[in-house]
Amino acid sequence: MFYCLILLLFTGCNTHADSQPTHSEQNNTKEMGERENLDTVTLGAGCFWCVEAVFQQLEGVVAVSSGYSGGVSKNPTYQEVCTGTTGHAEVCQIVFDTTTLPFKDLLEVFWSVHDPTTLNRQGADVGTQYRSVIFYHNEKQREEAEFYKNQLNQSKAFDQPVVTEISTFTTFYKAEDYHQNYFNENGKQPYCQFVIQPKVDKFKKVFHDKLKQ
Repeated sequence: MFYCLILLLFTGCNTHADSQPTHSEQNNTKEMGERENLDTVTLGAGCFWCVEAVFQQLEGVVAVSSGYSGGVSKNPTYQEVCTGTTGHAEVCQIVFDTTTLPFKDLLEVFWSVHDPTTLNRQGADVGTQYRSVIFYHNEKQREEAEFYKNQLNQSKAFDQPVVTEISTFTTFYKAEDYHQNYFNENGKQPYCQFVIQPKVDKFKKVFHDKLKQ
């Protein structure tokens, strides 16, 4: 039911101006070239394998990299982040084309494919490293994220309040190579079969008109 409520909310609310790319620490964007229609955002929604698997299939997404952000440790390893002591969250840094995928549509998908009402956990994954978080890369992203988070709470789209953290982006540390493109390369693994695949299937069903062809 809450998927329908979110769809109605994002369709009915006032549309904010699309975010424009910044020139801060956006390595992926630089690699793509100086294209004004590209923007970057860094999102955490539990295990980054799940987030990556969903957003890789979303029309308008140019690149997805799994990594760590929001903590104090420099160049953290996966093992260090898993302890929950680094302050970092598992995140995906997403480069997207704003002419195809407005930021509000990206947020709609983000809030629909995980539970943003559980503090520091997603399902069996527990700890600050699994928190729901939006690391915004510019002021317009912050404004839209806060606006729609407030709308979700005011409309009671979820049974409990949305606790998604909205913080300024500072540094992104790309995760180890074996974490990149994980679902596509390890689809037969039990975690992929029993946790990631159901998320991907639900995403495809709800957002079938937003999938890459």
